[in-house]
Amino acid sequence: MQRKETLWAGLIILSCILWGISGVLAKLIFNLSPHNTPMLLSQIRMIIGGLVILAASWINKEKPMSIWKTKKSSFNIVMFGIFGLVPVQYCYFEAVKYGDASIATILQFLGPFFILFYLTFIKKRQPRRSEVISTVVAFIGVCIITTHGNITQLAITPNVLFWGLLAAIGVAGNTLIPKAIVHDYSSGVITGWGLLIAGISLAVISPNFSMTIIEPKAIMPLLFVIVFGTIIPFQIFTNALRYVNSTTASMLDAFEPIAATIGSIVLFGLQLSSTDIIGSILVIISVLLLNWQPKPPVKADKNKNR
Repeated sequence: MQRKETLWAGLIILSCILWGISGVLAKLIFNLSPHNTPMLLSQIRMIIGGLVILAASWINKEKPMSIWKTKKSSFNIVMFGIFGLVPVQYCYFEAVKYGDASIATILQFLGPFFILFYLTFIKKRQPRRSEVISTVVAFIGVCIITTHGNITQLAITPNVLFWGLLAAIGVAGNTLIPKAIVHDYSSGVITGWGLLIAGISLAVISPNFSMTIIEPKAIMPLLFVIVFGTIIPFQIFTNALRYVNSTTASMLDAFEPIAATIGSIVLFGLQLSSTDIIGSILVIISVLLLNWQPKPPVKADKNKNR
């Protein structure tokens, strides 16, 4: 069992790295033409990804249409698509467009703190000391990144901060909303329908498609974003949660901003200042601290030495 957990933990790391790289390639696609917008890329990515995953679940006899048989599951899957996957995908790409994949991923990485906010103020759960400390550390880290130490001005544009924080809220919705149905349906059914609903909802909001994105230079990065940035990592990550606990999975998610930063440096020559590095490290540490749960002390056996 330990070997299986280690294997799936490694696959989680791989999926997070793929997500980070896909953000960098999305930035490349946006730079190719002003017609290549986050809205268009999100629509293509989610509709195609959703259809492929649903087709695979149908081939595997997972009965993808069964999720529409009850009001509860129908409501949850629609909410998951609109309020979970739309912000976590579309808003993230908007942050990438106005900034870069590195800063967008770091801001999106704050998602667990919105989950903590929900549990504390909506569910009335008393936060642990480590959660309070990690929240303060994350706040300091974001302040350093956004101001470069000068609190009188922003070092990043308001658009990047706005869309990045919306993406982080999407991470919270992406985690909390499907909990009500995650044990009743397969990961393929939930992810597939969620992506398809999210993509269709964006197409309804903005139905004006532009085929400019399908140009020779954009084909390979677009295919990578769809296949290796959507279909494969979503399936890997969701299935891995059967063998790896959610705490460990959340901690391993730190590989996404690391991959996005390295990719931005290699592909775009991104130059990180010392404040960027310090702020990013503080944010990553805060999320690791938020998800760290020390094991309770083992009680000594009173009869052991008798």
